Amino acid sequence: MPDFLIYALLGGLGVAIVAGPLGSFVVWRRMAYFGDTLAHSASLGVSIGFLLDINLNLSVIICCVGLALVLVALQRQRMVATDTLLGIMAHSALSLGLVAVALLEIRVDLMSYLFGDLLAVSPQDLFWIYGGGVAVLLLLKLLWQPLLAITINEELAHVEGVNVPLIRLILMLLIAVVIAIAMKIVGLLLITSLLIIPAAAARRLARTPEQMAIGAGVIGCLSILGGISLSWYFDTPAGPSVVVVSLALFIALYSLPTKQQA
Repeated sequence: MPDFLIYALLGGLGVAIVAGPLGSFVVWRRMAYFGDTLAHSASLGVSIGFLLDINLNLSVIICCVGLALVLVALQRQRMVATDTLLGIMAHSALSLGLVAVALLEIRVDLMSYLFGDLLAVSPQDLFWIYGGGVAVLLLLKLLWQPLLAITINEELAHVEGVNVPLIRLILMLLIAVVIAIAMKIVGLLLITSLLIIPAAAARRLARTPEQMAIGAGVIGCLSILGGISLSWYFDTPAGPSVVVVSLALFIALYSLPTKQQA
C-alpha cells in the first residue's frame, strides 16, 4: 500500500474517532450553524498563516478558537439574535479569508482547503490530528457528565452546581479545535458534515448517549474507509466522497424498521 494512502487512512480515522463523540453534542444541542461559522472562519486562518509564514494548522486553530471566544462574548451582549450573528460572522470570515488569499503574492490552491485533500495528508498533519484528537477526547471524558447535564437542561445543571457558561465555552472551543484539525480531511465547506451526519446516523440505533457517541465514531470511520476506497478506485475527490458514503450510511440506517432512538 502506498505511503500516502496509509497517511490518508490514519488521518481520516483519527479525525472520525474524535468527531463522533463531539458531533453527538453538536446534534443534541443543535449547534450545526455554529460549526459552519467556525468552519468558514478557518479560511481566514489559512490566509493569516500564509501572510505571517507560520504553520497553517496552528494559525487555523488560533483563528477558530479566537472566533469562538468572540462569538461567546457577543452572545452575552445580546445586541443581535444568535442566528443572525452566526450568519454575519460565517460569511464575513469566509469572504475575508478568500479576499486575503487572493491578495497574497504566492499561489494558493483554494480547492484543497475548501473541499479537502485527504490523499495529501502528511506525517506532520498526523501529529496535529492525533495530538489535538487525544487532547479533545481526554477533555470530553473528564467533562462528559457536565456536558450531558447542560445538554439536557442548563437551568437544572446550574442548580446542581455545574458552571454552565464555562462548560458551554469549553464545548465551543473543542468544536473549534476539531474543525481546525479536520480541515485537511474534508475541507472547510464540508467539515460540519463529518460532525453531524455520523452522529445523526448513530442516533437511529443508540439507546444511550454513550452508545450514540461510540456509534458516531464507528460510522465516521466507515465513512472514511468507504470514501478513500471510492476516491482510489473511481478517481473522485476524497473529501466529498467521504461525505457521500456517510450520507449513504445515514440513509441505510434510517431505512431500518426500528423505533429505538437515543
